[in-house]
Amino acid sequence: MAVVTRMTQTQLVAALVEGVEGINKKQAKALVTLYADIAIKETKKNGVAVLPGLGRLVRQERKARTGRNPATGATIKIPAKKVVKFRVAKAVKDAIVPPKKEKVAAPKAEKAEKAAK
Repeated sequence: MAVVTRMTQTQLVAALVEGVEGINKKQAKALVTLYADIAIKETKKNGVAVLPGLGRLVRQERKARTGRNPATGATIKIPAKKVVKFRVAKAVKDAIVPPKKEKVAAPKAEKAEKAAK
């Protein structure tokens, strides 16, 4: 199985220090923390926080519903709750996973035109 390595906050701070001239580690860490705090406050306040260039955090309310306990098969009531979702911006999604190319339907159209003549 392949080992997945994730960028830690320390690595993110180091990348910011390297990429932005005139900023030190303390300032970069404060910037990352402030960005996260602003996103949390906006999501709590308005139900949505737009993170330019990345996507948006959205608070959604799930309705109460009935479910089944898989072990016993008994019907249970699942209460309503609030959940937070992250919706990735289209530009980010396309940069990470390029969209599939549409198949060209031109050969069939050309055959239909020739048959009509």
